[in-house]
Amino acid sequence: MITGNVKRMYASVIVDISAESLDRTFSYSVPDRFKDRCKPGTKVTVPFGKGGRLLTGYVIECSDHTDFDPDRIKDITDIVVEQNASEGRLIELAAFIKERYGSTMNTALKTVLPIKKTYKPKAKKTIILKASEETAVEELAVAVRKKQAGKERLMRELIEEKVLDYHLVTGKLGVSATTVTNLEKAGVISIETENYFRNPIVIKKSVEKNIELNDEQKAIVKEFIEDYDADIRKTYLLHGITGSGKTVTYIKLIEEVVKRGKQVIVLIPEIALTYQTVKRFYHYFGERVSIMNSTLSEGEKYDQCERAKKGEIDVIIGPRSALFTPFERVGLIVMDEEHEHTYKSENVPKYHAREVAEKLAELNHASVVLGSATPSVDTFYRAVNGEYRLWSMYKRAVGGRLAGTSIVDMREELKKGNKSVFSEKLKESIAQKLDRNEQVMLFLNRRGYAGFVSCRSCGIVLRCPHCDVSLSEHRSTGKMVCHYCGYEEKRPSVCPKCGSKYILGFKAGTELIEEEVKKIFPAARTLRMDADTTKKKGSLEHILSEFGDRKADILIGTQMIVKGHDFPDVTLVGIIAADMSLAINDYRAAERTFQLITQAAGRAGRGTKEGETVIQTYQPEHYAIVRAAAQDYRAFYDEEILYRELGGYPPICDILAVLVTSRSRELAENTCTSMAEYIKGVSDKVKVIGPAKAGIGKINDVFRFVFFIKSRDERLLTECKNRLESGIKEMGDLQVFFDLNPMNPY
Repeated sequence: MITGNVKRMYASVIVDISAESLDRTFSYSVPDRFKDRCKPGTKVTVPFGKGGRLLTGYVIECSDHTDFDPDRIKDITDIVVEQNASEGRLIELAAFIKERYGSTMNTALKTVLPIKKTYKPKAKKTIILKASEETAVEELAVAVRKKQAGKERLMRELIEEKVLDYHLVTGKLGVSATTVTNLEKAGVISIETENYFRNPIVIKKSVEKNIELNDEQKAIVKEFIEDYDADIRKTYLLHGITGSGKTVTYIKLIEEVVKRGKQVIVLIPEIALTYQTVKRFYHYFGERVSIMNSTLSEGEKYDQCERAKKGEIDVIIGPRSALFTPFERVGLIVMDEEHEHTYKSENVPKYHAREVAEKLAELNHASVVLGSATPSVDTFYRAVNGEYRLWSMYKRAVGGRLAGTSIVDMREELKKGNKSVFSEKLKESIAQKLDRNEQVMLFLNRRGYAGFVSCRSCGIVLRCPHCDVSLSEHRSTGKMVCHYCGYEEKRPSVCPKCGSKYILGFKAGTELIEEEVKKIFPAARTLRMDADTTKKKGSLEHILSEFGDRKADILIGTQMIVKGHDFPDVTLVGIIAADMSLAINDYRAAERTFQLITQAAGRAGRGTKEGETVIQTYQPEHYAIVRAAAQDYRAFYDEEILYRELGGYPPICDILAVLVTSRSRELAENTCTSMAEYIKGVSDKVKVIGPAKAGIGKINDVFRFVFFIKSRDERLLTECKNRLESGIKEMGDLQVFFDLNPMNPY
């Protein structure tokens, strides 16, 4: 007989999949015969309660230890091979998110299983004339004689229509529910009730299926179909200039996947894009397409999940949370505008939708298509190095040309005495377009508004001498601080480079720009689209619809106006303060600036009329602005990747941010320091930067300290995270957060 210390394996099992029951998991022992098959997401049968009745549940976590008496733990009875495995795959996805990004399994589960409870289905009630027409005429006569106005109206309508909507009868016809009930009891009518799911889409136009592709688009679709039918699943990057027809290409790819009995997830970066995107997809796929986003009611979200489970939806569209739609047959995930920072969650777990989409595709044996005119440097790096298949589209779908671009040096405007937010060139161009009855978009690049200091005379931005980032102004102390190394200096009253007194923060806002437009062009009709004007539900769609219907000449706004919108009569885009985002306290500042300017410039000349873009800047020589004006992504990438290589930034190196917070400054600072010192001693293959006070050192009386771990081997960062997580002990209000490749500065 062979004996030895064979470790037992234990599984944490949840027997109720609803998110409100996630805190109630139960421990079971995993028999040896199931060890190779038992993992997070596996569906199992377990004995439950004193009677040992068999219930089905899902494995949440596996471990070689338990906090309970091993002799009292029951065995898993069986592993269930199920037809509908969507919930199991979502649990497996949650396990991936927990391991990669750092959080509790419970938090990860609540991320992927957002629906907390069941909602009653909506019911449609119909009134049907049951009696003969002769009897109905008699009932009408009785109602007239007895002056029963409600019954009279109902009988007249029923004699003519035979079938009526219940809510129409009790609403517009003003018939009381008692009258309806009495007629039902008398056998004159019958009432039928049919349950239905809420559909948040209210587009009324007919389905269109006559999309014509150009040669570039046809070649892409052909290659994809050949791969798909050969059972090859890849991640593809579709790099197409603005207006090259990426959405049409997506639609054709989706059509092919749906034809093969699969379902598709289409990710868009912000809720702001949902309406216009859904409209295009709905015109093609009809009611087989739906949306999932935070503007839906809980009941609407629940209904979309139920429709997805029942196979009533082929395509779901929404921001990153749409990834967790419980589709059984995911065949393709499309991620439009993949470069957008909103694909990274700001809440724990801080997952990136692109990476989670790739994992979900792996679990479903699906393909991923990433699309952008300005791909993230991280994504393009993977494509250049062969990890992704790169597709390129260089022609505009309608045959037009990219807008002609002018760069205006605002330092020269100031020298000429022009203190307006508009250059003379931009004012002339606006006047010309208005005379031609064409439309204008004015984009204010306000990203990075939080306190950088620049000189309006020479264009210099005050920067940290030890880091390649701008200093942030702290008005309460009169100092400028680096949020990476802690360096600080007093805010100067004159420019240290040229001596000008015009050294200050940028103060323009969309309201100010709108006021200026109205002063200069009083006859122009304007619309403003920003956080203030889009607060109400439906307000954003209303503004876009008004502008699309030519009810305004000029649309003024921030980032949301440059995100994928297509207005054929827009022939001028004015970019105000193009270089503002260069001052962000972040290594991605140049990338984000290039993306914003390129996307904004791409809104002009999308129809048959020639477009123009005017870029106003204090740094006209910066490579991000020069390359964006030329719409030359590859040239920008080649310069930017050298900077990333020199600085050791992603995608060359990965960075793990570790944020420690507490109401006790001493506890937060000491814990952060000890963690950083511990990691320094663990491996010489990682580089530790910090610790230091976080950029915002205190929020709501909670102190924040941070350090960063850099490595070219991502697995080492996961190991560091796991070591730190295992050593975290509950200590007052101390909290530790992890952020892999953070998108925003700390």
